[in-house]
Amino acid sequence: MASMKQFLMPLWEVFEILAVAVISILLIYHFIAQPFQVSGASMEPNFVNDEYVVVDEITYNFNNPSRGQVIVFRDPLDEKDYFIKRVIGLPGDVVSIHDGKVYVNGSVQSEPYLPAGLAMSGDVTYPKLGPNQYFVMGDNRSESFDSRSWGPVTRSEIVGVVRAGVDFWPPSVAIYD
Repeated sequence: MASMKQFLMPLWEVFEILAVAVISILLIYHFIAQPFQVSGASMEPNFVNDEYVVVDEITYNFNNPSRGQVIVFRDPLDEKDYFIKRVIGLPGDVVSIHDGKVYVNGSVQSEPYLPAGLAMSGDVTYPKLGPNQYFVMGDNRSESFDSRSWGPVTRSEIVGVVRAGVDFWPPSVAIYD
């Protein structure tokens, strides 16, 4: 019996270590940071198809998204999918697009993250955003399905803020752009 106990003790310790590791990874994955894979061209050149990004889910719970941040959110038309876009308008803002430029509250927005010579068509003005609404757009404006098509994103749809673009494994949830 003693020899059996000597044999099982190291196995039990390995099991305990693996169990703690798996539980820790699952907690981090579901509540703190999560990898997502970009699928599509609407955020090019800043985020490209098949690139993995890390989404910070915890900071978002304590701070509101800010203008210029890249966020991941649930597709307003199909909540099982996710999108990645840049925050353009904040609650209370009026967003207008005309002459190929974005205006927020009447002021042209400086968007240094956009590629030089970006072409954007359409003249539209969106009414004042509600208290929990955010206007989002892709960086590749001609290829982006965004708030110009389906309106603002609500805070409850936002999963988190993109913190880094990294290539890594394992596979993750795909986000469309």
